[in-house]
Amino acid sequence: MHIDPTGEQVSAFAERDDDMPVFMLNLLRFKPDGGAESYATYAAATAPHLRRVGGEIVWSGACDTALIGPGEPEWDVAAVVRYPSRARFLEMVGDPEYQAITHHRTGALVDSRLIPCAGTVLGA
Repeated sequence: MHIDPTGEQVSAFAERDDDMPVFMLNLLRFKPDGGAESYATYAAATAPHLRRVGGEIVWSGACDTALIGPGEPEWDVAAVVRYPSRARFLEMVGDPEYQAITHHRTGALVDSRLIPCAGTVLGA
């Protein structure tokens, strides 16, 4: 299960900063007993930090069973969050005030993925 990044993952993420927007794909599986509620608390508390660095939630929604993939549902929620750059994302997550609320996220999740994506046009 994956909840938080390793130091190596953070370093590799930071090395690729090109001052371009990054879209963070969040895949979340909540603990069955109160996980969704705890994550909602985290999300609400994160909003001012997101605004401070120029980030925004582009889309979020509940996940269904995969059309292509395993037959059992893997994720409860998916979200795409846009940051102006990798550096701005790292600024947010490194802020002590933000760090003080992350226990809500950690306590909410059974498993997660946080996948950085670059904007691109398919077929171009």
